[in-house]
Amino acid sequence: MSRFRVIPRVETRLTRQQMYDIVRSPVITEKATNVSEHDQVIFRVPLTTTKREVKAAVEGLFRVNVTAVNTIRVMGKLKRFRGRPGRRSDYKKAVVTLREGQRIDVTTGI
Repeated sequence: MSRFRVIPRVETRLTRQQMYDIVRSPVITEKATNVSEHDQVIFRVPLTTTKREVKAAVEGLFRVNVTAVNTIRVMGKLKRFRGRPGRRSDYKKAVVTLREGQRIDVTTGI
């Protein structure tokens, strides 16, 4: 008898509207462009989103196979606006790795 319990995989089912809510926008920076050469795409997602939800949303919207999702929580910076201190919003980035040879063209839209 094994001492580890096997947890069955739960398939995440999302509506089309939920997919659009999860994948807010692509990140278009120099670093994101360099990462795209390795079959990866970076998206901005809500802070509460899980990796499984991001995978289901990207596969549903772009019709690609996702092999991995890494998430990064970015804390907002303290900035000054007209001499007064302010703070930018926190956000989350998702680095989505696609199957070999697949691409997402983020400049055309869906």
